Amino acid sequence: MFLTVHPGNPLTGEVELPGDKSLSHRAVLFAALAEGESRVENFLVSGVTRVMLDALAAMGVEWRLEGSLLRVQGRGLHGLRAPQQPLNCGNSATTLRMLAGLVAAAGIAAVLDGSEGLRKRPMERISEPLARMGVEIESDEGRAPLRIKARPAGQRLRALDASLPVASAQVKSCLLLAALASDGPGRLREPGPSRDHTERMLSSMGLRIANKGEQADGWYETSIEPSGAALRPLELRLPGDISSAAFLLVAGLITPGSAIRVRGVGLNPTRTGLVDVLQAMGGDLRVENLNDQAGEPAGDLVIRASRLRAAEVSGPLVVRMIDEFSAFGAAAAYADGCSQVRDARELRYKESDRISTLCHELGALGVRTEEYEDGFKVWGGQPAGGSAAAHGDHRLAMAMTVAGLAARGAVQVAGAEMINESFPNFVEILRALGADLTMRAAGSA
Repeated sequence: MFLTVHPGNPLTGEVELPGDKSLSHRAVLFAALAEGESRVENFLVSGVTRVMLDALAAMGVEWRLEGSLLRVQGRGLHGLRAPQQPLNCGNSATTLRMLAGLVAAAGIAAVLDGSEGLRKRPMERISEPLARMGVEIESDEGRAPLRIKARPAGQRLRALDASLPVASAQVKSCLLLAALASDGPGRLREPGPSRDHTERMLSSMGLRIANKGEQADGWYETSIEPSGAALRPLELRLPGDISSAAFLLVAGLITPGSAIRVRGVGLNPTRTGLVDVLQAMGGDLRVENLNDQAGEPAGDLVIRASRLRAAEVSGPLVVRMIDEFSAFGAAAAYADGCSQVRDARELRYKESDRISTLCHELGALGVRTEEYEDGFKVWGGQPAGGSAAAHGDHRLAMAMTVAGLAARGAVQVAGAEMINESFPNFVEILRALGADLTMRAAGSA
């Protein structure tokens, strides 16, 4: 699909977003481990969550969707059955890594596979610590497909004791899930603060798990005490996804005359790095109506068009906005001066190499960029317009769309169907706010 952005229209109005993708993944997965029926409102129904739902169904988990209300009948840690076919994780590394932890904890055999793009992403960071815990796991030179062998009945895994080279909520969640079947208390250390959705949600279900924060030696530690007791089912409403909201925030800030309110967005402090950066860039961005949803802080984000100045991002802040750098790139393209990102090598292992593809596609719109091994520079101003490609990356597709909203000429984004992986009504929301967008199939006039 080709999405064409015709610039010039201000964006005004109020919107509510689908449920947070990270929380949706965790909610359905943890609900499967509970005993009893879980009820999750504002569940994100998208390509990546459908893959997770299908995988759980293949392991005997019964679920039902009623619009965005998800009901899950939990089977408990020992009630899952081995899937008869490889579990297709699509293009989602989150799905594969978290399912690996679930399968390891359940002690069943499974093969976890996915798209060609997913097969290129490194999986040693889960396979190696899982093997040290006693999981028999094979990979294709550190990549998918992953083959996990069944564990003898009654045999428990060794206690978790791992130090991760890179802070990662996906890897942390995988290992904490596996630790549910371990023979004693465990700990996991990270060099920085990754998002803590897993700890919050599992704690609400009765598990003794704690994010202890930064220790005296500079590492961030999480502890877990598996008790063997049944997890309580979930009853919650998910807040809107800050990673999806990021594109609307940038859209409102860079498009002259715009004023937008995004209601009920999750504001977990491990995820709000971009909010802090946009405010530091001079963006008129306010947080209002703070509340609590599903054990997570939430609130409204109110944005007005602003003249932005360049920013530098590095260090621990990178982890707090690791999924928002595509949106940041669009903002930097309109800022006064040269923005710089360092310490972000992890971006090379996302759905695309987000350092290389972001620089290349911004360049295709007339934006000057420079690429580093662990980051990039963007010289701001106003993109000229032109043609960009999504490279199979939903966030890059949205970033290029946003970058066209105030460009000097129209912007065409090829591969825009990828947006449905995480934000199915993105185009409709932008149109409702006033954007002039045209979608057409490849090959059509």
